Amino acid sequence: MAFDLLSAVGADEAMAAIFTEERAVRDWLAVEAAFTHGLVAAGIVDEATGARIVAACRPDVVDRDVLWTESAMVGYPILPLVRMICAALDSDDAGFVHYGATTQDIMDSALALQLRDAAQRLVELVQGVGDALAVLVERYADTVMAGRTHAQQAVPTTFGAKCAVFLDEFTRHRARLVTAASRVAVVSLFGAGGTSAALAGRADVVRAELAARLGLANTAVPWHVARDRPAELAMTAALVAATCIRLAREMIDLARTEIGEVAEADGLYRGASSTMPQKANPISGEVTIGFGVMAQTSATAMLRAMEAGHERAAGEWQVEWQALPATCQATAGTLRAAAALVEGLRVFPERMDANLRADGGRIMAEAYMIALASEFGRDGAHDLLYRAVRESRERDEPLLTTMRDSIAPEIWQGVATHLPGPADYVGSTAAICERAVAAWRANQSEGDQ
Repeated sequence: MAFDLLSAVGADEAMAAIFTEERAVRDWLAVEAAFTHGLVAAGIVDEATGARIVAACRPDVVDRDVLWTESAMVGYPILPLVRMICAALDSDDAGFVHYGATTQDIMDSALALQLRDAAQRLVELVQGVGDALAVLVERYADTVMAGRTHAQQAVPTTFGAKCAVFLDEFTRHRARLVTAASRVAVVSLFGAGGTSAALAGRADVVRAELAARLGLANTAVPWHVARDRPAELAMTAALVAATCIRLAREMIDLARTEIGEVAEADGLYRGASSTMPQKANPISGEVTIGFGVMAQTSATAMLRAMEAGHERAAGEWQVEWQALPATCQATAGTLRAAAALVEGLRVFPERMDANLRADGGRIMAEAYMIALASEFGRDGAHDLLYRAVRESRERDEPLLTTMRDSIAPEIWQGVATHLPGPADYVGSTAAICERAVAAWRANQSEGDQ
C-alpha cells in the first residue's frame, strides 16, 4: 500500500482496525460459520456435519497469499476462501460449505458487521467533540464578543452562543449516526439472483439464524443492488465531516493574528515553522479540514455505487470497497482532530472585548437604532444611524460622537443615558447556551446504543 501522510499524522487507530485485511477475512469466516448454523437450523445439514464445517471456518486454514492471488483471477475473494475451507474437510462435509449462498451474501453480511462497528466508533468520536463543546458553551456563555456576518462585525454575541450552534449540530449528527447504524446492520442472504431458490423454501429459517448469530437485523427483501443503507451511513459521515470543517475554519479565522480571539493548545514546537520562529500554526484545525474534505470526497462515490442495475452490480459494487473504508476512516480522523482542537482551545476574552471596540462602536448600530425607534420610528432611526455610521467612518471618530452631533440636544439628553453597551445587547444567548447543552445531555443515551 502507498504511504498515506495524512493518516500517519492523525488516523484513528480504532477505526483503521475495523477495515484491516485481518478483520475482513475473519468476518468472512464468521459469516460462513454462522451461515452453516443456519443450514443446521433449517435441517439442510446435520449437526455433526455443521459442527465440522464451523470448526474449519478459522483463520489458519486461509493462506492469504494464495487468497489474494486467486481473488485477482476470480475477481472476488469468497470462491478461493470457500475452497480453502473445503480443503480442511473431507469431501462429504465439503459438499455443504457455502451451500445456497452467493459471494455477495457473505461479503455484504461481513460489511454490515464492519459498518455497524464503524458507525459506533463515529458515535463515540462525535460524543467526544460534543462533550468538549458543551464545556465551552457553559464556560463562555456570558463572554461577549463580536458576532460576524459576511465576515464583518455585525452585532454582539457570546462565545458560548457561537459554540452552542456547533453543539446543536453535533446533537443532530449523533442521532443521525445512530439511525444510520441501525439501518446498515442488516444481514444478506438471498442467493445468486436474489430469489433464494437454492435453499428450496427454507431460506427464511437460514437467514433468521444467520442474523441472530451475527447480531444483525433480518430482512425479507434482498439488497444486493439496493445500496441506500451503506450510502446513508457514508452521507451521514460526510455531514459530520462538513461540520468539523466549518468548526475548524471558524477557529482558524478567530485565531488570525489580526483577530486573536482564540488559539489552539500551546506546546513546545507545537505547530512550529521550520523557518519562521514566531509561528504556531493551527495544526489540529488543518488536519480536521484535510480529513474532512477527504471524507466528503469519498462519500460522494457512494452515490455512483447506488447506480447498480438488474440483480447484481457490474462494477458499481467495487466502488464501495474503497469508498466506504475511506469515508469512515477520514471521518474518524476529522472527528479526532476536531476533538483535539476543541479540548485544547485557548480563549482570550480580553481580545474579544478589544475587538468589540475596534470599529469605533459601530457594532452597536442596530442596538442604537432600536433604542431610537420610539423617537424616530424604525425606518427613521435606521436612516439616522446609517448616516451617522458613514460620517463616523469619514471623520474617523466614535459612532456615539457622530450620533450626538446628529440628534437634537433635548432628544439626545433623553436617550443617551439609556443606550445599551455590548453586554446589554446579546439577546437570548444565555438561553441558547442553556438549551443547547440540555439537548446534548438529554440525548446522551443515543450515543450509548
